[in-house]
Amino acid sequence: MITVTPQAAEQIAKSAQQSGAGGACLRLAARLDDKGVIEYGMGFDDKADGDLAFAVGGISLLGSPGSGELLTGATLDYVELNPGEPRFIFINPNDPSHKTPKASG
Repeated sequence: MITVTPQAAEQIAKSAQQSGAGGACLRLAARLDDKGVIEYGMGFDDKADGDLAFAVGGISLLGSPGSGELLTGATLDYVELNPGEPRFIFINPNDPSHKTPKASG
């Protein structure tokens, strides 16, 4: 379904420990807005009926079937886009605004 980079997995584990959500799973959500752009959400949660549940990179993930379709093939990463401002990003070929990074060389 989705790839979680080692950097993202490490930060998710730290966040779970700091928030006391040790046993909870990370819920990933994705939906198309009115303009056809994918909006993302994530937070610690317990499994609900009908959820997709899977483990990636040692992290237990949850999502609705609708989110699963939008997140298939995506990557969750944790990067520093601006100095001193690390954050989670979704790299998703299903997103109409997605641009494949060009190889440097």
